[in-house]
Amino acid sequence: MTLSTWLVVGLGNPGPGYAATRHNVGYLVADALAARVGGSWKKHKSGQADAIEGRLAGERVVLGRSRSFMNDSGGPVSALVKFYDVEPDHLIVVHDELDIDFGMLRVKFGGGDNGHNGLKSIRQSIGTGDFHRVRVGIGRPNGRQSVHDFVLKPYSTIERKDLPTYVEEAGDAIESLVTHGLETTQGRFNR
Repeated sequence: MTLSTWLVVGLGNPGPGYAATRHNVGYLVADALAARVGGSWKKHKSGQADAIEGRLAGERVVLGRSRSFMNDSGGPVSALVKFYDVEPDHLIVVHDELDIDFGMLRVKFGGGDNGHNGLKSIRQSIGTGDFHRVRVGIGRPNGRQSVHDFVLKPYSTIERKDLPTYVEEAGDAIESLVTHGLETTQGRFNR
């Protein structure tokens, strides 16, 4: 592997009970990218993640999904980073973001975890927060609903109708990031 290999990790929780929840939008984006590279998920040698190796927009990529729960994403991501010898600046983590409205996304490099336990776990495991993030907006809960309950509930009927479009847009942003870089991608997708 060379430094030109990108590792794209979609965050979520494993199992069918979580598949349609807001917290699993990273998995949905990773699945959309898997279709683009024509690959199918296989258990990685580390045993901690599923992975697909392929090409995305002509660039060598490894797609990853943790086999652990969101709050323990760091170990599996760290195992993939080490196995494929990927520098943190070639790591892209796709995750749900409460502070961005549903249907919007933001691409950024570095920063804190903003209370996101998956990001916190990754930062602790790889020793830095200097990696790319594709933050897919899910919005905040209305009223007094707890954040925990909100992220673990399925999307509303209206949201489910538009979700495939937003998932594909996040995939487009990742393709742009690996081919055109951060600034161009932010100019095109951050709004």
